[in-house]
Amino acid sequence: MKSSRRNFLKKTIGASSVALVAPTIISSRAFGANDRINAAVLGVHGRGKNHIQSLMVQDNVQITTLCDPDMDLLKERQKEFKETYNKKVALEQDLRRVMDDKDIDVVTIATPNHWHALATIWACQAGKDVYVEKPGSHNIWEGRKMVEAAYKYDRIVQHGVQLRSSPAINEAIGLMRDGYIGRVYMARGLVFRWREDIGDKGFSPVPDGLDYDLWTGPAHKRPFTRNLVHYNWHWHWPYGNGDVGNQGIHETDLCMWGLDVGFPTKITAMGGKFLWDDSKETPEVLSSVYKYPDEDKIIQFEVRPWCTNTEQDVTVGNIFYGDKGILVVDGYDKYKTYLGQDRTPGKSGQDGGESATGVDRGAGGTDGHFTNFIEAVRKHDKTILNAPVETAHLASGLAHLGNIAYRLDRVLTFDPSAETFVNDPEADEMLTRNYREGFVVPDKV
Repeated sequence: MKSSRRNFLKKTIGASSVALVAPTIISSRAFGANDRINAAVLGVHGRGKNHIQSLMVQDNVQITTLCDPDMDLLKERQKEFKETYNKKVALEQDLRRVMDDKDIDVVTIATPNHWHALATIWACQAGKDVYVEKPGSHNIWEGRKMVEAAYKYDRIVQHGVQLRSSPAINEAIGLMRDGYIGRVYMARGLVFRWREDIGDKGFSPVPDGLDYDLWTGPAHKRPFTRNLVHYNWHWHWPYGNGDVGNQGIHETDLCMWGLDVGFPTKITAMGGKFLWDDSKETPEVLSSVYKYPDEDKIIQFEVRPWCTNTEQDVTVGNIFYGDKGILVVDGYDKYKTYLGQDRTPGKSGQDGGESATGVDRGAGGTDGHFTNFIEAVRKHDKTILNAPVETAHLASGLAHLGNIAYRLDRVLTFDPSAETFVNDPEADEMLTRNYREGFVVPDKV
């Protein structure tokens, strides 16, 4: 069965046409060109700081609330906000109170991964539009629920893969669609990041100011440890998805976008921890392969943590292979092409520089991605989103499939239409999780 992105979108739109119960809380506000948009940022440790910066440069957008389970961190951000913008901002530890605040129009989600889907669903149910960081979901099942919620409640949901708003990367995709490097049959995603030994800090009392129950939310609640809060949760299965589900989502998304595919039918992966005897659970090294037999295409994905070679001078990016040449994406905003057996340099481009057509392309990045999101919010038009909710489900889901294959240590067969594995109950169990009471991703959103 074909698993292309076009078929995925048709399936999603078809599913959204079913008669649905109206939400109990929904905003009736319609934005005019000059109406101020009030925003709340959920999660303010890492990417949340970037959300604050990018929202505050948008026209007529005001951050009214910062939300995080860590009150000490919130007070630090509040002080910085006052110093930077000379404005007051409210603080809230419990995101449920943010959802109840009818004066908040938009929420941006930069929490740990295990909160992304439920926070998105709650926001949609509350009539708020959403910008959600990558990965959109912590598992495949809840990614589908995000899509359903966005359509049921008619909300604008943008996925935080800012390369989608890069003029240079869009130009690169256009070149591939036009056949510049021929028939594109393979994409390779690269994540070679410097990831250190994080040690093992053991268990300790919950710090003052941290609501650890809220931090844990939908996930399994382990005894508190500094191994998790505030960043190294990425490397523990109940909360993160390893680097393929961290930095790698930018690259999984671009692999699928460039090849114009959805979920694969064959997946295998191998890797492990080879360097550090620390508390990480996710692999340091991971090699994943995703095959599309019906479309004669394949994705290869590599995660490496330490001293390594570059590939085409790239450490984080993508390489696309066609029968006439290759196209290399370096990071988020530039590309090069090499043609023929001699790898003759071809067209290239970079945001802020001159394009292959000689036109100044302007800037993309996080600011540009937020600009696209805010425009869609004002117009209430999800069709102009550069990274709609479907991309969150697909790009995150590809990473999840690779992680499942790694954890089960065997080749898996997947049915993209049903979004389940073929005759494999053990693998199917890893498509979702057991949610804690009070933080359950609902079957019917």
